[in-house]
Amino acid sequence: MLASEQIHGLLPHRYPFALVDRVVQYVPGEMAVAIKNVTFNEPQFQGHFPGRPLMPGVLIVEAMAQVGGLIVTQMPDLPKGLFVFAGIDGVRFRRPVVPGDQLRITCHLLSLKRQRFGKVKGEVTVDGQLVCSGELMFSLVD
Repeated sequence: MLASEQIHGLLPHRYPFALVDRVVQYVPGEMAVAIKNVTFNEPQFQGHFPGRPLMPGVLIVEAMAQVGGLIVTQMPDLPKGLFVFAGIDGVRFRRPVVPGDQLRITCHLLSLKRQRFGKVKGEVTVDGQLVCSGELMFSLVD
């Protein structure tokens, strides 16, 4: 539903931190499903780890956060600004992510308070297997 050019119009992230390649399902203010193609060309694989490249968990969580950000970007009543992490709860990693994997990232908006604080539930799968899940909180920075 959203190509990379449209995603770049909604999120402030740029290479090497743009971690959403395509959005395949999108209901603004409710949920989004996105794809991240993991390739060996990404800079983190030079040092994480030589001989055994693994996608860092923090980048998997960041990809979930970016998909969560897409949920709120088109909500008409929200003030403009930058949403940043305010907390991470219950995040668990189930299996490693390696170059060649395709992440399917699903996020649902759980709550939005005072138009400044939000919470999303995220889940990441590869080939139908759960990789990571948890809740992410964010706050609007003026």
